[in-house]
Amino acid sequence: MEFLLRFDNNRDLQLLFGRYDQNLKIIEKELGIKILRAPEGIKVSGPDAQVQKADELFHYLMTFVEKGKDVKKADIVYALRLVEKEESVDFKRLAKERIEVSVKGGLITPKTKGQIEYIEAIKNHDLVFCIGPAGTGKTYLAIAMAVNALKKGLVRRIILTRPAVEAGENLGFLPGSMVEKVLPYLRPLYDALYDMMEAETVEQYTEQGIIEVAPLAFMRGRTLNEAFVILDEAQNSRPDQMKMFLTRMGFDSKVVVIGDVTQSDLPSAEVNGLAEANRVLGQVPEIKFIHLTSDDTVRHELVQKIIEA
Repeated sequence: MEFLLRFDNNRDLQLLFGRYDQNLKIIEKELGIKILRAPEGIKVSGPDAQVQKADELFHYLMTFVEKGKDVKKADIVYALRLVEKEESVDFKRLAKERIEVSVKGGLITPKTKGQIEYIEAIKNHDLVFCIGPAGTGKTYLAIAMAVNALKKGLVRRIILTRPAVEAGENLGFLPGSMVEKVLPYLRPLYDALYDMMEAETVEQYTEQGIIEVAPLAFMRGRTLNEAFVILDEAQNSRPDQMKMFLTRMGFDSKVVVIGDVTQSDLPSAEVNGLAEANRVLGQVPEIKFIHLTSDDTVRHELVQKIIEA
């Protein structure tokens, strides 16, 4: 079987093919097909089923190109492996589940079935708990959904918070004011924001109170209306802190609680708020719990091996 894929301009070719046509080589290797350049575009040949899959893959990747986003190796490999592994997932569903963020961020797409379920949970529930190991995209996808909601006018502000727990270091000995002391604990949240928005926009929104990044202790006594609120590293919260945080939820707000129960920095004998919330609230139908595993790891392939070991 053979088909011809046409392109409107050279920009499409550059974004889709990658540097030195590396993306085409990856697709050839993954699908066991042959791809040749043609004056009108590219010719794809091989077994019927694989050529059909390549056709669907190229149309999926063109949704990136249409937004001016470079197609990366991870976009191709994870999409192919997910569609091959999960019968309920196809390229059309993957395109539907993409998250549009700012011009800088472009498109962010789920790369595992667990991540798809996570995004669906955030869309359909006001309170979502996501529990899983490092590298599964818990924080990154939640912040992407928050930026998307702000961009669409679904919320008026984004609030990102996490416990400032001393992991083997004494917070009191760090230099600076209280805000400066806790800034290192909040840095991963800023890193994700800067990936999706221009630095000037983040700083402007922070000054205006549209984006707030603060320690969990700063949430006490507040009511958070029309906000997308994310509690990161929730396994480092105490049960009383978790109850305090959850009762801050106001009207027209969405709350996502994220953590890894195996990575708590609290004293070993102390129950953490995330585990307690899972026990107490796990059967409440309006609250959604998503449990990610090492199969949902999307960092370097060695991260998944480390988690499994």
